[in-house]
Amino acid sequence: MISKGCEQCAEGGKMVLFVYGYCDQRDCFYCPLGENRKNVRQVYANERPVEEDADVIREAKAMDALGTSITGGEPQEAMNKTCRYLRLLKEEFGEDHHTHLYTGITGGRENMRRLSEAGLDEIRFHPPYEQWGDLHGTEWEEILYVAREEGLTPAFEIPGIRAEEEFLEFLDEGAADFCNVNEFEMSDGNYERMQEEGYELQEDHMSAVDGSKAAILEEMGDHERVYFCTSVFKDAAQHRSRLKRMARNVRREFDEVTEDGTLVYGKTTVSPDRIANLGVPEEFYTVKTNHVEVAWWLLEEMVENGDIDDGEIVEQYPTYDGQVVERTPLA
Repeated sequence: MISKGCEQCAEGGKMVLFVYGYCDQRDCFYCPLGENRKNVRQVYANERPVEEDADVIREAKAMDALGTSITGGEPQEAMNKTCRYLRLLKEEFGEDHHTHLYTGITGGRENMRRLSEAGLDEIRFHPPYEQWGDLHGTEWEEILYVAREEGLTPAFEIPGIRAEEEFLEFLDEGAADFCNVNEFEMSDGNYERMQEEGYELQEDHMSAVDGSKAAILEEMGDHERVYFCTSVFKDAAQHRSRLKRMARNVRREFDEVTEDGTLVYGKTTVSPDRIANLGVPEEFYTVKTNHVEVAWWLLEEMVENGDIDDGEIVEQYPTYDGQVVERTPLA
């Protein structure tokens, strides 16, 4: 089973709103947060630093977001901020803007009520790893029912460290709607800690950890409400789909959108008058402070014909930071 939130994510339509970098679960050796996100109060909408509420709306509109996932750190440790952003998104985009939240604490009924009233649709719990298998009869079982009573869709979202039958029991008992298992991964933020725990990368793989996937699929994968999200899917499908969605939304007339969701254009330091005198239509170039950006195929032709002697083809992400992927000199 794939939840509505996951469907939107697969389409590249889910904005990631990082609200708070602090978390009281300080001993999670597998925490993937890098230094720029760990123990910070800076909010990010995707890669965009949020300095005012309008930045959240700008980023959502830039990617034509279908919904938003709220993450951290621990969003429940910044309830006022989390609820404010939920209300902001629902007021701006309406009730169809689907929202889900990742949390590593139970939070209690008051938090569930506040989140629901603010506009949260779905809450995904990640119980501490050391408690897996012993969750029944604890606050983790109770909070699933409390969340549902307060109008939220309760679910689990866990790292694929190992197979755990207890999560299937919660699904069969009707306590949780689904369980997402993310392929266990190493990142820049947890690589050293993961190695200290004895984990290694799969052969010929950039991030997936060796050893757990087969057992999880064998023991949990056949359940209709368990979804195993591979690292390849997250990187190649979800991320690429989001980039493509954003690229189509922000592209200029002359930008080419690649299969990877990047934008390609030409760049030259010749004068704008020179570009205009060569007959380039206004919709095919933009004048910047120190250069001109122009359709790459037109720039390539002008360089080949000797009309100008300066230029390069630029490929960059369509994101807020506009990170350049590649530059190819033409002259």
